[in-house]
Amino acid sequence: MRSIIVGLVAIIVLAGSQVLAAEPGWPAYGGDEGGQRFSAARQITPANVGKLAVAWSFSTGDMMRHAGAMKRASFENTPILADGRLYVCSPFNEVSALDPGTGRQLWRFDPKLNDDIRYPNDYVCRGVAYASNLGAGACATRIYLNTADRRLIALDAVSGKPCAGFGANGTVVIPPGAVREGKTKRFGRIHTTSAPVVTRGLVIVGSSIDDNQKVDELRGTVHAFDAVTGALKWSFDPLGDQKPPFRGGAANVWAPMSVDEARGLVILPVSSTSPDFFGGLRPGAGKYANSIVALHVADGSVAWSFQTTHHDVWDYDLPAQPTLGAVTYRGKTVDAVLQPTKQGLLFTVDRNTGVPLIPVVERKVPQGGAPGEKLSPTQPIPVAPPPLAPSHISPDDAYGLTFWDRGKCRDMIAAARHEGLYTPPSTQGTIIYPFTGGGTNWGGLAFDAAHDIVYVNTSNAMHLVTLIKQKDFNAVEEKFFDKEVSPNAGAPFGMMRETMLSPFGMPCNPPPWGQLHAVDMHTGKILWSVPLGTTEDMAPFSEYLLGKTGTPNLGGPMVTAGGLVFIGAAMDDYLRAFDARTGAELWKGRLPAGGQATPMSYVWHGRQYVVIAAGGHSKLNTKRGDQVVAFALAN
Repeated sequence: MRSIIVGLVAIIVLAGSQVLAAEPGWPAYGGDEGGQRFSAARQITPANVGKLAVAWSFSTGDMMRHAGAMKRASFENTPILADGRLYVCSPFNEVSALDPGTGRQLWRFDPKLNDDIRYPNDYVCRGVAYASNLGAGACATRIYLNTADRRLIALDAVSGKPCAGFGANGTVVIPPGAVREGKTKRFGRIHTTSAPVVTRGLVIVGSSIDDNQKVDELRGTVHAFDAVTGALKWSFDPLGDQKPPFRGGAANVWAPMSVDEARGLVILPVSSTSPDFFGGLRPGAGKYANSIVALHVADGSVAWSFQTTHHDVWDYDLPAQPTLGAVTYRGKTVDAVLQPTKQGLLFTVDRNTGVPLIPVVERKVPQGGAPGEKLSPTQPIPVAPPPLAPSHISPDDAYGLTFWDRGKCRDMIAAARHEGLYTPPSTQGTIIYPFTGGGTNWGGLAFDAAHDIVYVNTSNAMHLVTLIKQKDFNAVEEKFFDKEVSPNAGAPFGMMRETMLSPFGMPCNPPPWGQLHAVDMHTGKILWSVPLGTTEDMAPFSEYLLGKTGTPNLGGPMVTAGGLVFIGAAMDDYLRAFDARTGAELWKGRLPAGGQATPMSYVWHGRQYVVIAAGGHSKLNTKRGDQVVAFALAN
């Protein structure tokens, strides 16, 4: 009898462990190594989403520890769930391991950043990476962390302690041999914002580089390190084979990367070459700049590449993780890469070759650049889906609440150069539309592979970019000290970039200023588009006057098997749930601060949680905070 009972208990325990093992998790920044941002959890549905309530919240402590630097912080983190722990990274690169069911802190690691240093994109940590099967004992499972001051740190996933055998006491400096920012240096030219990726025994990292400071900027070299020892295995410079008279730097990979483990590929979203708005000293298309680049993980060599913008002078770099999935377009199923862009375009290419699955045409674009400029006569445009963001405006389209503010916007539009998408920057002042924040930005897209539907959010605003002759630069910089004015040292022109706003602080272009879209990849048809966000937290009660305007947004969507799309991102303090089929907004949960982050979801002991970082954003100036909030169905 005793043996029978023991056997039954063993069967029950085994069955229970199998159920728990099968519960949907979130082991990588984008949900999976290909960045689909899809959760197989289906407990929360359109029928019961209205019953969501806060299950737990966790404070990183940044509001106390880094109070003086919070104005320069953006809580963009998407936590990951791995090995029974939820791993959270604060804007100051402090990593906490949490109990997934309660939010209780299990351990915390503080890299002790000097928060007096000013970095190009302020303080950001979008995520960390997890790896297992790295030996026995301590550090058999690891968390890899990029820091703002150019460190790659390996932590034991169980204890949070640095892995002594990785580099020097758990740390390597990026790039190897470099001297990172010290305690007295005030400005950092290069840092890291997105999570590394781990594949085939390597940790691969990109970088974020300051824009528009100089022609001969730092190079955006991607580095691969041994996941156990930290030894450098290979490096890839997207501009490595450019020869004089070419001058330029950057072409870095600041957005998240993706991994195709089966093919042994790492997929890079490569940014533009410096400086952003004048390319006269960097003739040619730019080769790997502004490109989806697939590298062989084994040695860092290029497998294929596809360029989305030729000779970029609009800061239309690739801002989002390339999403990997099988796409069936017009009856043909192909393992594909889906790449959204700041222009509001969505490119879909074959993962084996980089050749477009959905055809791309080269269309003539406006010419007549600044003196010394050599523009590309054409730019690549996918035939489907249609652009997800508008790109042309006339003075008569100006938006305003009154004749007076609408007139101010009309005058600004009329005074600028604008011939639609890809109008080149000028000393007159050129409208960049969509602005350099998107279209789509680092939040990327969510992909429901079972239904071949992409969900993606876009912003809708304009930048006015004005080239400044170098002889006039100092006077202009002094006059417009409160605007973004950058020198482009070494180029004949500096630049000034400003968002085109009315005297009341609203975009000069008509709403919606932010949208969420669903795209059927079978046909490339847009299934629905709805406004995303309100002006409620920018001007109380204004939403009743303005209606459903949407807002510019940062952060991305997450889709679930339960038929819901969850997204924060907008400039109000809410997490929202939309019906994946119709686009109807079904629920919104109030957050303690701005939710400019991408949510994630998992099931823990039979209960589905939806989690988002709520800490606000320095660029959008939304309410600051330091909390991670988990929602679940009320018991």
